[in-house]
Amino acid sequence: MNRNVFLLSGCQALLTTGNILLVSVVALIGQTLSPSASMTTFPVATQFVGLMAATIPASLIMRKVGRKNGFYLGNSVGITGAIVCITALLSQQFALFSFGTFLLGIGIGFGTLYRFAAVEVCPEGQKSRAISFVMAGGVIAAVIGPQLAIYSQDLLPDSEFAGAFLGLLLLYTIALCMLFLTDIPHEKAVSGLQPQRPLREIVTQPMFIVAVVVAMVSYVVMNLLMTATPLAMARCGYSFSQAANVIEWHVLGMFVPSFFTGSLISRFGLNRIMYTGALFLLGCIAINLNGVSEWHFWTALVCLGVGWNFMFISATQLVTTTYTGAEKAKSQAANEFMVFSMVTLSALSSGWMEAVLGWQAMNWIVLPLVLWAVGVIFFIGRSDSAVTPAIP
Repeated sequence: MNRNVFLLSGCQALLTTGNILLVSVVALIGQTLSPSASMTTFPVATQFVGLMAATIPASLIMRKVGRKNGFYLGNSVGITGAIVCITALLSQQFALFSFGTFLLGIGIGFGTLYRFAAVEVCPEGQKSRAISFVMAGGVIAAVIGPQLAIYSQDLLPDSEFAGAFLGLLLLYTIALCMLFLTDIPHEKAVSGLQPQRPLREIVTQPMFIVAVVVAMVSYVVMNLLMTATPLAMARCGYSFSQAANVIEWHVLGMFVPSFFTGSLISRFGLNRIMYTGALFLLGCIAINLNGVSEWHFWTALVCLGVGWNFMFISATQLVTTTYTGAEKAKSQAANEFMVFSMVTLSALSSGWMEAVLGWQAMNWIVLPLVLWAVGVIFFIGRSDSAVTPAIP
C-alpha cells in the first residue's frame, strides 16, 4: 500500500472514531432532551439526513474541485457541527442539537468517499485490498470511540455528554491536518474527454442493482440494531459503560475482518463473501431473539459487525466495476444516495420501533430484509465475470 492509502486510512479511522462516539451517546442524549420517547433517535435521524443530503453534492463537488478540497470542506462542516452540538448541550436545546448532528452528517457524507479515493490512488490489482485497508482504520475507532465516550462523559460538569463533542472536535481537526499530507490526483480533465452513458443505464445494470441492495440491506440492518442496542440495554438495566463496551466489540467486528476481507474476495469471489456476510446477520438476529443477557447483546453485535463488513466491502468493490472513470462522480453519487437514504429512514424509525414495538420485534422485522438481499444475489448476481474481481 502506498503512502496516500495509509493517510486516507488514518482519516477514515478518525472519522469512524467520531461515528462510534456518536453511536454511543446520541440516542441517549435524545432520550434525555427529546419531548417524547418516539423522538429519542431524531438527532440520529437528522445526522443521517445530513449524510444523505451530502452524498450527491459531495461527489459532484469533488469532480469539480478534486477529492482533497472536497474532504477539506466536509471536515470543516463536521467541525462546525461539533461546536453547535456543544453549544446545544450546554443550553439543553433539543432542536439546536439536532441541527448540530445534521451538520455532522454532512461532514460524514463527504467522509464516506474516503474508500473510493483509496481505490483511485492505488494500482489496479490492489483495489479490493485498498478498500479493506481504509476500512481497517475502524479497528482503531473500535477501541478509541467508546472509551472516549466513557471518559469524556463528565468532562464538562454543566452537561453529561458535552465533553464527548470536544473529543469529536479534536478528531476532526487532526483529520484535517492529515489531509494536508495527502496527494490525491484530480481527474477532472481526463473524465471530461470520455463518453458517458445515461445514469439510468448505469443504475439498471444487474451488478449495480446487486451492489446497491447488498450495501443498503447490510447498512440498514446494522444501523437499526446498532442504534437501538444502547436503548435496549438501558431498558434491561445495563449501565452506560456496559453498553459502550458492547458497541466497542461490535465495531471491532465491523472492522477487524477488513485486514483479510480483500484477500477472501480475491480467493472466493464477491458472491460467496456476500452470502457469508448474510449468514452472520442471520446469526445476529437468532441470538437477539433468544435472550437479552449481556452475552447475547455482545455476541449478536459482533456477528452484526462481521456481517456488515463482508457485505458492505463486497458491495463497494462490486459497484466500482459498473462505471467508467468519466461516469464515476454521478455513479458514486447515485449509489451513496440510494444506500444512505434508506439508512436515514432506519435511523428515524429505530427509536420509535424500540420504544413502541420492542427489541425482539425489531429483529423479526429485519429478518426479511436479509433474506431479500440473499435472493437478489442469487437471482441477479450470478454472472461469474461480475462477481469474481480481477485481482491477482
